[in-house]
Amino acid sequence: MRLQAAEWFEAGESTKTVAAQLRVHERSVTRWRKAWREGGTQALRSKGPVSKEKLSAQQWQRLETELRRGPPAWGYDQNQCWTLAGSRR
Repeated sequence: MRLQAAEWFEAGESTKTVAAQLRVHERSVTRWRKAWREGGTQALRSKGPVSKEKLSAQQWQRLETELRRGPPAWGYDQNQCWTLAGSRR
C-alpha cells in the first residue's frame, strides 16, 4: 500500500484521495507522505516485523501438523469452520 501511495504522491494526488483509494486513515497517509518527502520511496519500504516471533519453531511445526490433520480430526465433520483453539494439550 505504501508503495502505491508513493506513486500517487509523485502524481500529485491529495492525502484525502490516497486515503480513500487505499481505505486507510488520512493520518497514516500523512505519515507516509512525510516519510516519502524525507527519504523517497525507499523510506516507505517494509523494515520487517515490528515484534518478536510469538511461536517457537516447535510450535509452528505442531500447528502445521494439526492443520494438515484437518477439521474431521477435531470433530468438525459437517461444519468445515474450525480453529485450533481447542488443540492445547
